[in-house]
Amino acid sequence: MKQEPKRATQAPKSVVERLESLKKAIEKYRYEYHVLDTQSISAEALDSLKHELVEIETQYPELITLDSPSQRVAGKPLPEFTKVAHIVPQWSFNDAFTPEDMIEFDARVKRFLVQGKATGLPSYVVEHKIDGLKIVLEYRAGAFFRAATRGDGVIGEDVTENVKTIESVPLRLAQPVDIIVEGEVWMAKSQLAALNKARAKAGEEPFANPRNLAAGSIRQLDPRIAAERKLRTFIYDIAKYEGKDMPKTQYNELEFLRELGFKVNPYFKKCRDMNEVIAYWKEWQKRMPKEDYLADGVVVKVNEHTYQQNLGYTGKAPRFGIAFKFPAEQVTTVVEDIVLQVGRTGVVTPVAHLRAVSVAGSTVSRATLHNEDEIKRLDVRIGDTVILQKAGDVIPDIVSVVLELRPKSAKAYAFPTHVAACGGEGPDAGRIERIPGQAAWRCVSSAKGGFSFDQQKRRFYHFVSKKCFNIDGMGPRIIDVLLEKGLIGSFDDIFTLKRGDLLSLPRFAEKSVDNLLASIEAARSVSLARVLAALSIPQVGEETAFDLAKHFGSIERIAAASFEEVEKIYGVGPIVARSVVDWFGVKANQKLIERLMKEVTILKNRIVDGRVVVGDGAPVGERNDAIFGKSFVFTGTLEGISRDDAQNIVRMAGGEVSSSVSAKTSYVVAGESAGSKLDKARELGVAIISEADFMKMVGKR
Repeated sequence: MKQEPKRATQAPKSVVERLESLKKAIEKYRYEYHVLDTQSISAEALDSLKHELVEIETQYPELITLDSPSQRVAGKPLPEFTKVAHIVPQWSFNDAFTPEDMIEFDARVKRFLVQGKATGLPSYVVEHKIDGLKIVLEYRAGAFFRAATRGDGVIGEDVTENVKTIESVPLRLAQPVDIIVEGEVWMAKSQLAALNKARAKAGEEPFANPRNLAAGSIRQLDPRIAAERKLRTFIYDIAKYEGKDMPKTQYNELEFLRELGFKVNPYFKKCRDMNEVIAYWKEWQKRMPKEDYLADGVVVKVNEHTYQQNLGYTGKAPRFGIAFKFPAEQVTTVVEDIVLQVGRTGVVTPVAHLRAVSVAGSTVSRATLHNEDEIKRLDVRIGDTVILQKAGDVIPDIVSVVLELRPKSAKAYAFPTHVAACGGEGPDAGRIERIPGQAAWRCVSSAKGGFSFDQQKRRFYHFVSKKCFNIDGMGPRIIDVLLEKGLIGSFDDIFTLKRGDLLSLPRFAEKSVDNLLASIEAARSVSLARVLAALSIPQVGEETAFDLAKHFGSIERIAAASFEEVEKIYGVGPIVARSVVDWFGVKANQKLIERLMKEVTILKNRIVDGRVVVGDGAPVGERNDAIFGKSFVFTGTLEGISRDDAQNIVRMAGGEVSSSVSAKTSYVVAGESAGSKLDKARELGVAIISEADFMKMVGKR
């Protein structure tokens, strides 16, 4: 069970100041979101600010005031439409964020029911919490009479003419009943992509998201604009109905709404207990990205109407229902420090140390700030409250600063002149510099071929990794020992290790030594692309290494290539080209290549019918026109094949693999939890295929 927070007799001044800042910021964003239908920050980030506010007020209840955002339902209506007084007040649900919150909600429901002398245990109905615009529809004798927005819960706006244009709203019901129902107006993600594609062709700015566009469309004074937007609805509740056949449960109510002719979300479910509710919530976290609408959680309601009546309402929300939010992809937190981290190539990356916060289902306390220009663009400072975003497995990113909460003591961040982790000797020891023509900083010693011990370790970890030389058994612990004992200092040293060298080390048994030496021997034959990826050349990752290897065919040709020759390769821009040419121009790197080439054999690549063939092998499979000459982007998690293997299949069949979606992309292969690349594909109209479709395409299923 969740423990009750400790209560203090008097709130510290810093807490009071934080509370007042939160109230002002939340009210500003709530007004934009609920009244103006604009969005300075995401709904998830606003939820995070509200959650922090409620936590403070829970700990210090004496700070709660009538004007607190926690005590209100929504904002005021706009004046452009006729005001409508709701016959039934419109409530909002309280939020839950964790399974523990839901277990507490379940206990609270049962406690209230026992106090009300109810018998039996409640069941629950779960539905998707659609991210759209709430709408209230009134029917008289089965005929559509009026549609109103939620407004402030008491007064809404008459949007009847616009709602009439929505095909899923029936103009006459299947029965001649008087009824008021509630639901959500929403826009399909595919429809937004189509609209934005047309706007791009017309040179117009794209719309931001389906929710804002749906809200804006309903509030257009010209119904023809609403009609063009092809909006949709899901109806989920009966606000008022006095017929004798009024359903006795929430589940039956949804079925009844469907019988009357309303569009009801098909995924509602009856759950016997809270364990089934939580299981449903977990299941739909994974499934929701595949749907053509947005939902930020599930709504959980007590199924039995008699129990709902017994539970009633608080001052602002029903006791019988709650919104169980999906793990937020955007939250707010505080920057506690900005620290410079030195990478294996010597590039210095600023990293924000954060107040730990849960985002997208995991707790994080770090976020990259990328480079100096990004810090200036965000104007992020130590002490700032920031919006943190995470999508899928992507490293968390700071989206923006909540300026209303900036402390007076916050100062703009300035890069120092020295970073100890850079190492080096003499006047260059620890010194850093901004790379000419780039936003990045680097260690001066690294630019001249020198690296600190920490950098060296990371470079060796990368060199032996699966995507590079793939030396099985040479993990970080072994590399650390080899470096500390001075047995390796350069990449080529790995291939000169002898059995006696390794047996002299602590905890190295004969069998493990023999296995490691066998792995090193096997790694002597390697493709050019893997060598290039292993060398830690700045800006050269797996994809660029493959492109360079495919174009030049040998490391000697790459080393002799000019800037212009490298830049003209498809997918290689001027920054990457400059980095490659500069790296091969350093004498220490030239000598490293000479030594390394004496120890390893680079398998020569040949092009057969446009397909890459490694060494003396034959082309992989017959010519496959579905792959040949096509460009593929992979996003999300693949289940039956690794992404590396899938990409190699494409390459070996003469196709191209890219890390970003563009108009030239032929297919986007979408796995589980696909992220922004999927949205980009929809926006550009690029073909999207599943893992199963891809496997059929390559003849694997």
